Amino acid sequence: MSRTPVIARNVPALRRALDGLRAKNAVVALVPTMGALHDGHMSLVRQAKRRADKVVVSIFVNPTQFAPSEDFGAYPRTWNEDVAKLAAESVDLVWHPDTKAMYPSGFATRIVPEGAAVVGLEDRFRPHFFGGVATVVAKLFTQCRPDIAIFGEKDFQQLRVVAQMVRDLDLGVRVIGARTVRERDGLARSSRNVYLSEEERRVAPVLYRTLKEVAARLRAGGKAEAAVAGGAKIITTAGFELDYLELRHAETLAPVTSAKGSGKDAPKRLLVAARLGKTRLIDNIAV
Repeated sequence: MSRTPVIARNVPALRRALDGLRAKNAVVALVPTMGALHDGHMSLVRQAKRRADKVVVSIFVNPTQFAPSEDFGAYPRTWNEDVAKLAAESVDLVWHPDTKAMYPSGFATRIVPEGAAVVGLEDRFRPHFFGGVATVVAKLFTQCRPDIAIFGEKDFQQLRVVAQMVRDLDLGVRVIGARTVRERDGLARSSRNVYLSEEERRVAPVLYRTLKEVAARLRAGGKAEAAVAGGAKIITTAGFELDYLELRHAETLAPVTSAKGSGKDAPKRLLVAARLGKTRLIDNIAV
């Protein structure tokens, strides 16, 4: 029988609940989300359960990471379904603040990340984004005081930004990246997939198939520039509006101009962002 998790909506209630969870020195894991939970989120929760004694899931649609032209108002919100899914996984605590609780009147402190946040990928198209992410994640970490935090690799640049912020600010949280969860046809699970029309949904898996084809060419010794250009052509021909398809160092996200990278064993990542109709999709794979 599923157990409804404790739900905290303000910081004092959150702190009281956390004090109870931390009895007997329990290890606490946090899974930050914006709700509209799908199997990808649930995989993060299950990984958190394997690594910690107690699991906290935050649900907060963060307005500071949306530009005025983006979909903050329309972003899917499925609170009742989300709580039911978390109860089925026996999550211990849900942190569900409103905007006033996170950004009270007079709030004036923000984090402006550099490093992986300014490498010309997501930041080139969403310059507001990582400042909003870094600020809200830092708040979540100081509010929830987790030992471990689980983030999906689908948002790979975000994962790198958060990991560097934790190192730079000595936040004492172990940040763990979890593999991207995919549909049977390869499309990365995303809350925004609900925006796709039936025809767009049929086309969407081209993005992942192209990543695999380009990565295979690179692993076989193909020239990076030609392989990436070929992949870009496939994506645009399929009907996408391509924002970027890039080969980057997997840790620093610095550009890589050769399949061999800066050293034979340098970890590499192929990252893509593209629009299909009104929906913007991102994905990445290791090379």
